[in-house]
Amino acid sequence: MADGSTLNYPALVLNADFRPLSYFPLSLWGWQDAIKAVCLDRVSVLSEYDMEVHSPNQAFRLPSVIALKDYVPAARKPAFTRFNVFLRDNFSCQYCGERHPTQELTFDHVIPRCKGGRTSWENVVTACGCCNLRKGPHMPHHIGMLPRRTPVRPTSWELQENGRAFPPNYLHKSWRDYLYWDAELEG
Repeated sequence: MADGSTLNYPALVLNADFRPLSYFPLSLWGWQDAIKAVCLDRVSVLSEYDMEVHSPNQAFRLPSVIALKDYVPAARKPAFTRFNVFLRDNFSCQYCGERHPTQELTFDHVIPRCKGGRTSWENVVTACGCCNLRKGPHMPHHIGMLPRRTPVRPTSWELQENGRAFPPNYLHKSWRDYLYWDAELEG
């Protein structure tokens, strides 16, 4: 049985093509799910931690990188969620261009709902609180607040590419050969 120290041993999950299932958030499984997948022969272990866990009959080194044996295709159409809108827009206000933490962002209807605007990929953009208040229920061309980019439905691939610009705070050294970030990695 493992002690509490095994809590910090996530496994990086790669698809059968050895690319991460997701960059943002990074596709990670807890060590228990990784060991279960190994035992069920659903993954290949590519790298391991030095830590072991024990069952009554067997010892297992904790996987640090695993690859699914069956390829999981990415969703063709990503879900329309607040987070995915922020990710499409690179966590930047589409009016002032400033990048903000998620908790400081909101989304804005380019054509306000009160004027018939829909809540859709093609009418919603990321906005900071100040710009959202300033724009209010006005049409963007009436007050000179046009979004920097025309809002469109992104592909799953585009969201994955945008996610690569935001590496997590922690990257285990065994993961680095499988991850390709736009930001420079520490040596």
